[in-house]
Amino acid sequence: MAQNPATRPDSRSAPGDRTGVAAPWRPDRTVAVVLAGGTGTRVGLGIPKQLLKIAGKPILEHTITVFESAPEIDEIIVLMAPGFLDEARQIVDKAGFRKVSQVIEGGDTRNATTRLALTAIGPDDCNVLFHDAVRPLLSPRIVRECVNALWTYSAVDVAIPSADTIIQVDDDCITDIPVRSRLRRGQTPQAFRSGTIRAAYALAAQDPAFSATDDCGVVLRYLPEVPIKVIEGSDENIKVTHPVDVHLADKLFQLAAAQAPRLRDERAYVEELSGRTVVVFGGSEGIGARLAEVARGYGAEVFPVSRSSTGTHVERGEDVAAALRGAFEATGRIDHVVVTAGVLRMGALAEMDEATISHMLQVNLVAPVDIARQALPYLRQTRGQLLLYTSSSYTRGRARYALYSATKAAVVNLTQALADEWSEFGVRVNCVNPERTATPMRTRAFGEEPEHTLLAADTVARVSLDVLLSGLTGQVVDVRRSTGDPAAERTGQPTEPNGQPGEPSGTASNGQPAEPNGADPNGSGQEPGLGRIGRQRSTELVPPPRVGTA
Repeated sequence: MAQNPATRPDSRSAPGDRTGVAAPWRPDRTVAVVLAGGTGTRVGLGIPKQLLKIAGKPILEHTITVFESAPEIDEIIVLMAPGFLDEARQIVDKAGFRKVSQVIEGGDTRNATTRLALTAIGPDDCNVLFHDAVRPLLSPRIVRECVNALWTYSAVDVAIPSADTIIQVDDDCITDIPVRSRLRRGQTPQAFRSGTIRAAYALAAQDPAFSATDDCGVVLRYLPEVPIKVIEGSDENIKVTHPVDVHLADKLFQLAAAQAPRLRDERAYVEELSGRTVVVFGGSEGIGARLAEVARGYGAEVFPVSRSSTGTHVERGEDVAAALRGAFEATGRIDHVVVTAGVLRMGALAEMDEATISHMLQVNLVAPVDIARQALPYLRQTRGQLLLYTSSSYTRGRARYALYSATKAAVVNLTQALADEWSEFGVRVNCVNPERTATPMRTRAFGEEPEHTLLAADTVARVSLDVLLSGLTGQVVDVRRSTGDPAAERTGQPTEPNGQPGEPSGTASNGQPAEPNGADPNGSGQEPGLGRIGRQRSTELVPPPRVGTA
């Protein structure tokens, strides 16, 4: 029979109380201990795995962010692998984590690191959550439930059911097959009342044969009378241990970012966009035009440029420079640069002439590279964002789409690399990946298609706006059509042969760069019902140095 939680070893009786009934648990604070002592030998990259970057940030930063954002956590202590304290402290300082009180060196083993953490915490009664630094996808729900459980239990573990049959072996032969329904796969955090975990380790110190792989195991072995509550974990709370885990975690972050956080109401969009300057390359129709309209309606100064509307050829460095310079001279700042222009010519690579190949490479890849290079000096001043666009074809090259798929895959890699390079400047870089979208360009190129099969350009534009206003960086944000969300316009979209992906960036059948989103048929550039809001010109920004063009 389980012991009453109120009479466990760390429950404190009131002074002078001889009734044997423990006083309620009243911790001084709740401390999250991030265990970052691993060296990452199994990942094989020569640095601790917690320093690897996924989704634009070091794994350690992602993990600390979870606790920094959790209202249940008062303090964070980081125990880092020996020899890498400076790197960990730089991450903490750069991210501006306010709850991190100490970054100290971990021990040779997990248990040795826990002992160092308990010393760093001090003698106060508190809740302690021990969490693997290389589990960056921990959900706020798990943190909350762990802390809540400590009001009743002295020890808490996190686990998920085992989807696989577990076998017990000896000398490579099965000796037992435990009942799967009773098995769980352990995760972290593991949470304790401080007195409980200290008492368990004090007893363990007296055992010369002591060995344990986690802290709940120490409590189970040396304080068997203490029940250990199990909180349901999540499949996403993976531990980055092997090289494949790095790719899985990056994809999971991408999926988590597929729904960019929306602001609370229309007024919040006005507050965020009023006084901002947005430059949209490829803004005459489709997604680019719709994004320009919506952002302008919320008070932003928007400069949509394109080959057809302003004579701006994105593949020409001098045109890009002029567009950026004009926007800056008109408003004194550039906060966001959006690149939606692109071109698609279907056909076998061997059958394409050199002019077609060169044009596709110039518009789809060289242009985003050059725009990024020339936009950086402006975006550094505002700590703004560069937003690019890809297609689902980036994940797998397909026949007759070879060049297009290759350039879209390159744009994704460009996004991730620039997010890493530009993080020190506070400039964010993201990429939107919409499925097939209804645009006038697609109708011209491929004819009509059933409306219910298409994603509305307005939907993509509004998700793009949410990405611009978010703190995301290094993310590929998928935009998918939901049930009951037909295209806003009755503009067709290509029915790609053999189930090929949609063309989010806009193409024309003549190979000229087209803007991927539905243009305002009236050419007003003003969203109905949304008035213009005045912008205050900044006097703090100075013209950035000219960027050379090839």
